[in-house]
Amino acid sequence: MTQVKLTARDLEMSFGSRRLFQAELLELRQGDVIYLQGDNGSGKSTLMKILAGLMQPTKGNIEAAGFVRHAWWQRNPLLGKAVYLHQHPYLFDGTVEYNLNYGLSFSTEAKTKAKQRTAQAIDMAQLGSLLHARASNLSGGERQRLAIARAWILQPTLLMLDEPTSNMDKDSQALVLQMIQQLKQEGTGMLLSSHQNCALTAICKQQWHIEGERVLISSQSIQTTPIEGSLYVVAH
Repeated sequence: MTQVKLTARDLEMSFGSRRLFQAELLELRQGDVIYLQGDNGSGKSTLMKILAGLMQPTKGNIEAAGFVRHAWWQRNPLLGKAVYLHQHPYLFDGTVEYNLNYGLSFSTEAKTKAKQRTAQAIDMAQLGSLLHARASNLSGGERQRLAIARAWILQPTLLMLDEPTSNMDKDSQALVLQMIQQLKQEGTGMLLSSHQNCALTAICKQQWHIEGERVLISSQSIQTTPIEGSLYVVAH
């Protein structure tokens, strides 16, 4: 089976006369877990959206390999192949249950298996008591848990997580970490952005750092320091 991979070459993104970043070569493969770091306004979210096919770069091109083409992707060769989750995720107007079930029509799994995975996601994200609540009434942390659970159900091949634990308490962070670790074990390639090193960034084996208008790459493991009251671990 061909490995799923996104390859960005000679990438550059500018807004007017302001250049956000440039990169000669970036690769995100199935199974990779990469930590994307940079100051506010450096372009982390923009880079994720470009790799997910939601934005066009100013220069450069992105190649997608190993994906099965479906009709609903044809307007954009990348859209739908890599899932992007914003730190303020978009949720459909409806109940939590409706949001969780929406993506099942795009799932390639058998209905029985898809339902089992949905039930597992509800349990992992502790959404059982909220199934009939309207998504618009959820707290910030609950919205994040719902969005990640919805993506987890589909078992995406590539997943961009933009500040996935923002607006979350320690318990919610632990639930999200469990789902992300499960996706890692299943081979999902992930690009994670965060303002600080934490338990999520500790599972990353590579780091992209936007600094001085360039995307720098490091393959060193990310070391984190335990901080009282926070979910922190050390990567080896």
